[in-house]
Amino acid sequence: MSYHPNAILRRARFARVLWFASFLALGGAFFRAQVLQNAEYVLQSENNRLREVPLPGARGTIYDRRGEVIAENLPGYSVSILSPTEDSLRSALTTLSQVIQIDSAQQELAVRRFRRARTRPAVIFNDASFQVVSVLEERRVEFPGLIIQSSPKRYYPDGAAMAALIGYTGEISEEDLSKPKYESYKSGQQVGKTGLELQYEAQLRGKEGRRFVEVDASNRVVRDAGVRPEEQPDAPPALRTNIDLDLQRYAHAYFGDSLRGAVVALDPNTGGVLTLYSAPSYDINRFIGGASPTFFRQLQEDPHKPQFNRAVRGTYAPASTWKLATAVIGIERGLVTMDTRMPVPCTGGYYYGRVFKCWDKRGHGDVTLAQAIAKSCDVYFYQLGLKIGLTNLLAGGVSLGFGDRTGIDLPNEGRPQWPADTRYFDKRYGARGWNRSVVLSLSIGQANNAQTPLSMARFYTALATDGRAATPQIVARTPERQQILNLDAEQLKGIQMALADVVARGTAAGAQIQGLTIAGKTGTAQVNGQLDNAWFVGYAPANDPKIVVAIIIEEGLHGSTAARVATKLMERYLKARLTMTALVTD
Repeated sequence: MSYHPNAILRRARFARVLWFASFLALGGAFFRAQVLQNAEYVLQSENNRLREVPLPGARGTIYDRRGEVIAENLPGYSVSILSPTEDSLRSALTTLSQVIQIDSAQQELAVRRFRRARTRPAVIFNDASFQVVSVLEERRVEFPGLIIQSSPKRYYPDGAAMAALIGYTGEISEEDLSKPKYESYKSGQQVGKTGLELQYEAQLRGKEGRRFVEVDASNRVVRDAGVRPEEQPDAPPALRTNIDLDLQRYAHAYFGDSLRGAVVALDPNTGGVLTLYSAPSYDINRFIGGASPTFFRQLQEDPHKPQFNRAVRGTYAPASTWKLATAVIGIERGLVTMDTRMPVPCTGGYYYGRVFKCWDKRGHGDVTLAQAIAKSCDVYFYQLGLKIGLTNLLAGGVSLGFGDRTGIDLPNEGRPQWPADTRYFDKRYGARGWNRSVVLSLSIGQANNAQTPLSMARFYTALATDGRAATPQIVARTPERQQILNLDAEQLKGIQMALADVVARGTAAGAQIQGLTIAGKTGTAQVNGQLDNAWFVGYAPANDPKIVVAIIIEEGLHGSTAARVATKLMERYLKARLTMTALVTD
């Protein structure tokens, strides 16, 4: 078969064009890959051989009002492992468990961490001991994917004294990772779990850094230094609180291991929380790096509930410390003055369908309101409650804030229990299941009235000053005070003088401190099937208050017991304050 010379020429030309076009296309692709997209492919290449290793950022240090450390960071070690697949990770963990102790729960936790973030090393130990690190370093060649690095470790110098206040940190959970609040967090990072650590997580969180290690095709580390410049982690500014650490330690020392209860101390003028303690307590340092199952089970099964924050969440019948609220409501409504006497003198009891007893079986006789406060006469307040009336008493308690949280800057504050109106009784007891005699119990702080130590402390900041209640603040900010007492200066002064009389010659006379005038009120709360709880809420100095203390001792029998502890706390704080003032002046 022969072709015409022109046909051959046309085909040759077409072949040359096709060859030239192909050459241009290949050359263009090569130019684009080698020149225009060079940086992108270099990065992909590096990403294939480099692995990011996070560098944990230290959390912010927490200080008390005088600059003493409450929470800090110490050097620690973390152990993690790079693995391409879950199977290879399990194999590595099995091999590691023959060298160091890694139980099945720890292995499964490492696997879950790997599943949540496959591009990051799977953490085995957040807080490895020096002994574990030493063993692994000696045999590191056997575990090429192993990464051992320094990691800041949270530490609380006064762990047991601060548990209810500071809380603790721990590894972020899978549940938390799904919340919008933690959208920027990654698996394995530490977060605040309770207390101040949780409340101020955003301010305390350190900025994570990162470094890179070079790996081979099997994900084994072949170089872990100088691969790429490191990004150093950053620690946030320190957090300064209103807490008086010395006073916190004193409260902890008093309650020890045997007593149960709570202490709250506030600056009445600013709401600054000087002390917030709950007993029994526990060492929060044992949660750092993960609490052992045995320790956690002990806390959970302890009948005294050491993890329950009694200062903020514990609700108790306030007993006679609440009589000041009854007095205030009566005065505000123009029903009584400080000199008013009741129709029936106290002979040890009061009959209203049945006999309602006074705590003093001998009776207090014919007393004024001021004397009834000092002597804590139940019979007087029974009659005052009836004079006020149930509806007005309930409304008065609401206006004084006894059904509201205080607004303290701590998570999960408990709400006090106070009936807003009579519908509460209908719902609880049925429309005919109660009668108006409930006003007698309410008027002396018993029955359907349960307050937190914090809520009582807040109420007494109003009594101690100008009728404005201060919002409790652990971290100092602009003070917030709310007018809750509608009393004129003379009426408020009368209340304050009666409270001073309680300590001078009344039910708290045994708690006097020489050279210091203290005002306050004892309370002895009846508890079904248990010994009475002991209350005291007061302030000092009586003429220029600098501290309000609310204390409850479960099964403490009598309010005078709590009063003696509270006044010692006041004395300690005021003496230290005078010393600091003198040092600053000098």
